[in-house]
Amino acid sequence: MPKLKTHKGAAKRFRITATGKIKRGHSHARHILTKKTTKRKRQLDIDEILKPADEKLVARMLPYGRK
Repeated sequence: MPKLKTHKGAAKRFRITATGKIKRGHSHARHILTKKTTKRKRQLDIDEILKPADEKLVARMLPYGRK
């Protein structure tokens, strides 16, 4: 079998945790921050675990993460 290629766009956006779950960051946290409240900016900084439906799609794009 040939080696599988990692989807580089997904590799930059998602990380696999030690338990095998997939984490993602929030959007809207990079610029134009002056109009956003401190609370909103703080909550955007926290990574979130992917929903199970999305996890399957992303896991296929990252074949060499933890199983």
